[in-house]
Amino acid sequence: MAFKAAPLPHEWMITSIIGFFVAYFLVYRSLGYFKWGAAFMALFIIMFIASMVSMSNATTDPDDLEVLAVHYKRR
Repeated sequence: MAFKAAPLPHEWMITSIIGFFVAYFLVYRSLGYFKWGAAFMALFIIMFIASMVSMSNATTDPDDLEVLAVHYKRR
């Protein structure tokens, strides 16, 4: 079975970038919660990597996109 990446919305990447900086500057650096800050930064790095994989490997087949599009009504 071949790997198929689902296309993620662009908000996913924006959230990962902003979340990483908030976790670093606010949680890790300012408040001094080093374990929580590192955990949040790791989470947002994983989100960013997922968005990059989705961007490079996402399918453009119209049939697959129709199934993934939840805002369109199925007929």
